[in-house]
Amino acid sequence: MREKNNSDQPYELLGNELKKLRDRRHESLIEVSGAVEIEGDELANFENGIFRPSEDILALLISYFNVRESESNKLWKLAGYEYSTNELNPDGDDMQLQSQPVIILPMDARVVYTDQVHVVINNYGVVINFMQGGSNNIQPLAVSRVGMSKDHAYSLLEVLKNTLEESSKPKEIKQLPNNTSSSKKPLNKKKKEKEA
Repeated sequence: MREKNNSDQPYELLGNELKKLRDRRHESLIEVSGAVEIEGDELANFENGIFRPSEDILALLISYFNVRESESNKLWKLAGYEYSTNELNPDGDDMQLQSQPVIILPMDARVVYTDQVHVVINNYGVVINFMQGGSNNIQPLAVSRVGMSKDHAYSLLEVLKNTLEESSKPKEIKQLPNNTSSSKKPLNKKKKEKEA
């Protein structure tokens, strides 16, 4: 999840930039670490320059802080990672999925369970990353990524809300009407009428 160098604070410059981003939003270590689903101590080590975040965690932090492209490139460089947002998308806009090739494979009907979700929203739409948490010192793994328009995301939110509400309602047990008491009364009337 993190990498360490020989000196005490090998990523001090990166840590200072991450701390500035957090201070700019007036948020605590706990608030930010909870939002990107990492431990508070881990985020403190990143900000102190002791460790560098993995590429996935750095991407989550950049997304959470809504960092501009130029600032994002600076963070990638300070972390020592080779690529930048310009290399991911040479046009310079925020839609990184635009230039990725699409491969269509046969549908896999297995259900993949997730315990973490990361959502990225930009002017083009929404990307939802469904992730499974790793065990000790293993970072979360993205098991599925889904992209959609903002309108579709609102529709999905409404369908999910309605479905959850429907499933939370107690189910009514339907009983058949008690026919024995209602059927005796008309029979008794008919018998009395015949006797008279």
